[in-house]
Amino acid sequence: MVRLLIVLGSGGHTKEMLRLVDLLGPQYEYCYLVAADDDLSVSRIRHAGPVRRVIRPRWKNTSLPTAVLRTLLSAGQALGVLLSLRPRAVISAGPGPAVPVSLLAKLLRIKVIYIETGSRIFALSSSGKILYKLADLFFVQWPELLPLCPRAIYAGRLF
Repeated sequence: MVRLLIVLGSGGHTKEMLRLVDLLGPQYEYCYLVAADDDLSVSRIRHAGPVRRVIRPRWKNTSLPTAVLRTLLSAGQALGVLLSLRPRAVISAGPGPAVPVSLLAKLLRIKVIYIETGSRIFALSSSGKILYKLADLFFVQWPELLPLCPRAIYAGRLF
């Protein structure tokens, strides 16, 4: 069975990813990556699978030196997750841990599937701008984003 690592994030990111898991159904083996302080996302998982936690790389008002340190710590934890779980692909909608784990996944030759969050209609998120360049598949939920990222795939909305 194909193992997928689903990156959950607070609020809408989790809702979108769990909706995708529902749509994909039981033919995959799911595992989840969440921020260490995000118990709410974990409580909403409906398709069982191992849950791994990493430090949140930054908050909105985190200073640059602190964000760099936290991102490095998160990346180290994410590397351990990727090596222990060995997923076939990492799927995310861009919460904080998505960038470090996706960069490491690419280095380990694990596929990266990115879905720009549905809240982004006219501009890519910071995570989207970074991951557009390296994702194996890049989806947008609004056709208005296609001119900004011609390699993207519009497949409708998840919410």
